Order: sequence, then C-alpha cells, then structure tokens
Amino acid sequence: MNSKELVNVAAKACDDKRAEDIVILDMQHVSLIADYFLICDGSSERQVQAIAREIQEQAEKNGLEVKRMEGFEQARWVLVDIGDVVCHVFHREERNYYNLERLWGDAPLVETEFSHGG
Repeated sequence: MNSKELVNVAAKACDDKRAEDIVILDMQHVSLIADYFLICDGSSERQVQAIAREIQEQAEKNGLEVKRMEGFEQARWVLVDIGDVVCHVFHREERNYYNLERLWGDAPLVETEFSHGG
C-alpha cells in the first residue's frame, strides 16, 4: 500500500467516527517526517479516542503497523504515526490553538472525498 492509499484509509477511518474538518497536507516536498499529515478534530475526549482507535484498527486491518501513538490518555492531541502518514487527532479546542495547517502552510492540501480542505 502506498502512502496515498494509506492516507485515504486513515481519512475514511476519521470520517467513520464523524471527525470534523479532515485536512490532508502533502508533506513530500516540505518535510522528511512523513509523506502526509492528516489533521482532524473531535468534540470530546471520548470522540478523539474513538477516532484514534479507528485509525489504528484500520491500519492494522490493512497489514500496517502503528509505529507509535501519543497523547491517547489525555485525548487533547493524539498523534498516530503509521509511517509515511502521521495523523493528528485534536480535541476541537486544542486544534485552533496549535493551528498546524498554518505552521505547515507551505504544504499543499490534498483533496479526498473525506477531506474538507482547500
């Protein structure tokens, strides 16, 4: 599975758990960290955890290993690292504060059926 397919699997997982404002940034020419950043938010700690858990389950169902997951217990900003795709699942209040889309403003937005960027 290439990174473009992987980010679509992650975006669908987010959408399935009703994540809000799913944005995908193409990081391939901007950062060595990952090919894509997926950013979304949930309205409660429970929803943030459900989104992160679904990303993990869908990745594993597709034979991929989640390299690390950070922030799950606090559920304010959960980082799910699945290799070439890094997912940032924010609590709605935290997302505006960190504003990763602005921080990585050089990265082009990627449109998918699940993303609402652009």
